[in-house]
Amino acid sequence: MKRQIIIFMHMDDEHPGYIADYLHQKNIAVRVVRAYDGDALPNLDDTIAGLVFMGGIMSVNDGLPWLDQEIELIKFAAIERVPLLGHCLGGQMIAKAFGANVTPNPDMEIGWHQCFRMNDMAAEDWLGELADPFIMFHWHKETFSLPKNSRLLFSSDHCVNQAFSIGGNVLGMQCHVEMTEPVLREWIEHWREDLGEDSQSAQSYSTISRHLKKNIAELSFVADQLYGRWVSTLAL
Repeated sequence: MKRQIIIFMHMDDEHPGYIADYLHQKNIAVRVVRAYDGDALPNLDDTIAGLVFMGGIMSVNDGLPWLDQEIELIKFAAIERVPLLGHCLGGQMIAKAFGANVTPNPDMEIGWHQCFRMNDMAAEDWLGELADPFIMFHWHKETFSLPKNSRLLFSSDHCVNQAFSIGGNVLGMQCHVEMTEPVLREWIEHWREDLGEDSQSAQSYSTISRHLKKNIAELSFVADQLYGRWVSTLAL
């Protein structure tokens, strides 16, 4: 049986975004699980090559039973050395499973903001030849501390801990590298009333929309590097 990647969704988005597109391009089987909507969590057996956790409007600290169950699954997956990938809430879940704290970020960070890579071997390993700085999309009000034995990969002006790696096959991100144009347009239309005015850390609807196609293309280039590095750890 062909091994597959399980993608855990936490909102009613129709599509996980670019991570699913990327995996399909690589002919890697994908199954979407929505535990919040009643889907059972999968058994972590030899049919599963990796676990991907997407974003959501809830907090890891909300005590939601299905979310706590996913965090316990991450802990078990870590013991079994299953590759893990987290986006925003998903990155916070991985951080918490590895013993870190999730707390309010000093600023709400929304929109297109540059990220700055660390100057060390871990960042070089995960980021390859990406420019410094590089573009990233953000939408969060909390942040994670760094788990023990993790390596910080990059930061932004408004959130220091943007991404960490653990070992060779765990990547937790605070940012949203998975954005596609349809997904992002759906988000900003749905939350348009909350995107009224620009601040230093949070952009308005019009600012996010400006140069959207160009920014998405640059973001996908970054995603290709990060996802490619993560996929290289999968035993398919």
